[in-house]
Order: sequence, then structure tokens, then C-alpha cells
Amino acid sequence: MTHPEPGHARGTSAYRRLLAALLCAGIATFAQLYSPQGVLPQIATDLGTSADRAALTVSAATLGLALAVVPWSFVGDRFGRLRSMIVAVVGATVLGLLSAWAPTFELVLALRLLEGAALGGVPALAMAYLNEEVDARAASVAAGWFVGGTTVGGLLGRVVATPVADVSSWRVGMTTVSAMAALAAVAFVALAPRERRFVAVRVGTVLDQTRRVLVNLQDRSLVGLYLSAFLLMGGFVAVYNYLGFRLTAEPYLLPGWVVGLVFLAYLAGTVSAPRAGELAARHGRYAVLVGSVLVMLAGLLLTLTGPLWLVLTGLVVLTAGFFGAHSVASGWAGARAVTARGQSTGLYNLAYYAGSSVLGWAGGLAFEAVGWPGVVACVATAALATLAVQRVLVRADSVA
Repeated sequence: MTHPEPGHARGTSAYRRLLAALLCAGIATFAQLYSPQGVLPQIATDLGTSADRAALTVSAATLGLALAVVPWSFVGDRFGRLRSMIVAVVGATVLGLLSAWAPTFELVLALRLLEGAALGGVPALAMAYLNEEVDARAASVAAGWFVGGTTVGGLLGRVVATPVADVSSWRVGMTTVSAMAALAAVAFVALAPRERRFVAVRVGTVLDQTRRVLVNLQDRSLVGLYLSAFLLMGGFVAVYNYLGFRLTAEPYLLPGWVVGLVFLAYLAGTVSAPRAGELAARHGRYAVLVGSVLVMLAGLLLTLTGPLWLVLTGLVVLTAGFFGAHSVASGWAGARAVTARGQSTGLYNLAYYAGSSVLGWAGGLAFEAVGWPGVVACVATAALATLAVQRVLVRADSVA
């Protein structure tokens, strides 16, 4: 496809505005998506439920997002990436405010499911947007900065909700996060450069839509990237879902506000994501992807140690490795696709958030059964399976 104008080059004002806008979109999206994670023990106590059921407040949103990302890719093809992302962020913010005050656990889950479906418009379209609007040589770096922005959002959602919940309630904590997300959404709308290279695609019949999805599933490397997203994200979310339960119990007995500060480990991802993008531009995506998974696995094993400082060090290392891998894989899934780029990023995010919903919840079964070593065993298995998938499916086309 020939675009009427060149992409924004690194160093230009429009390029910097685009990165800043995507940073704000990441904050608005991921602050809301994961705000319950830091207050799961309070939710479990207040609503009289178990740890694995309380974690469904996270899984419901990520499931909604997973189911919606591919439909959002078609909406973006028809109406534009930027316009669709704006609708997604605004709608999700309204639903986030409602879910925080739903009177029953079941209604909280239903509204979180809808909130996640609305939020799906951002990750489904962000990579397609930047790959279209940014010069090809800067795409890996831009993708890294977007993923770095998502870590800021995830961090703020947890760090803000937890101390507010400690002095009031988890409902007030989540409401505060939604209000913060609304401000980030306004900044996103104000900063995002208009689309110059977008060409509308007629959605067509259901058969046409299916063909646009299936064309990506014929590429073995893309399938490998989608499977990697499922495994890595599922393991990563399981760690953060259940670590709070471990740290508030014996022998640590940390108060809730201190557990909230543990999420500062997300700053490791804020640094590692853009750095991984830069390394991938110089040394190739495959090598950086594998190296990032190995870093993640090393950090995971450190969390098995007894001293608190080693557990937290392991969490920082794991987080850096995960977001490095995600930065490379998500950008690759968008860049490799040619005829259905929006659907490729949609499939990547479908796998990514399906992993969050399924494995992120399933880790709780292992936690309830055998404690933290069970969670570590599940996540380590997912990481090793990812390395196998990359070796078998992705490596053959690692020059892409």
C-alpha cells in the first residue's frame, strides 16, 4: 500500500507528540485495567470471597479486552485508529467509575468485563497506528516507548489505589484511579497527531473479516509470537495477582500500603521496554526476545528465596525481562504483518490478555493448593514453553 505522506521521523515534533500521546493512552488504559490488583486482599475481605475469586476482578477485565481486540481492529480499519482509540478510552473510563461502586461481586465482574472490552481499543490499535504513522526505522523504538507507557499506567493504577484503599476503601481507591485515567485520556486526545497515512478499509462480510484474521495465522512466526504473548502475560499476571497475598501473610506480614509500593517494580519495565526496542533495532528482535525471557525466568526463581529484599529484587528482574520481551514481540507482530496489520496486533493482544485471564487466574489454584512455590512452578513452566515456541516457530524467520 502506498501512503500519501512519509512517516514521522525520530526527533521531529510530531514524533515526540505521538510518543507522548501513546504514553497517556497507556496510562489511561492500564491504570484502570489493573487497579484491583493492588487491593485484592481488601476486595476478598469486603465481598467475602477467596483469593482466586477476588482475582476474577482482574481476569474479567482482561477477558473482555481479549474478546474485543479483534473486533476493535475492524472498527479501526473502517473509522480510523485514532478516532477509535479515543472512543475506547472515554467509554472505558465511564465504565470504570461505575464498576467501582457496583453493590455486588457479580455486578462488579460484569462491569469490569465491559470495561475491559472498551479498553481493548487501545492495545488493539496502538501498534497499527504507530507503525503507520512513524518512519519504519523508528518503529521498534516507538513500540518500546508505548509499552513503557503501559508500565507507567499499570504502576500508577496499583500504587494509587492501594494507599487510598488503606485509608478509605477499595472502592474509593479504584475511583481515584479512574479519575486519574480521565485526565490522561484528555491529554491523549490533545496530543495525538492526526492520522496522515491511514487508508480506510471497507469491513465487508463476515467471511472477508475472517480471511483478514486467518491470513496472519498462516505465518508460523506470527503464531509463535501470539503463543508467546499468551504464556508470558499469563505467568506475569499470576505473579502480581498472588504476591500480595504472600507478603501480607507470615513471615512478612506487610501492611497493605507497603504491598502497594511493591508495584514500583513496574519502573523496571518502564526502563527495559524502550531499551529492548533499541537493542532489537541493532541486534535483531529474536535475540533480544529470547534474552528477555531468560531474564524473566531468573527473576522468578529469585522470588523463591526467603529474605524480603531478595524476593523484591527477583520481582524487579522478572518485570524488566517481561516488558523487554513484550516490547519486542508486540512491535514485531505489528511490523511483520503486511496485508492485515490491525488484525495481527488484534490477535497478539487477544492471546496476551487471554493469557492474563486464564493463566493469571489459574495461578491462584496453585497458590491455594501449595502456596507460592506452586505459583513459581506454573510461571516457570510457561516461560520454558515460551522459549520452546520461539525456538520452533519464530527462529526460522528471526531476520524479519
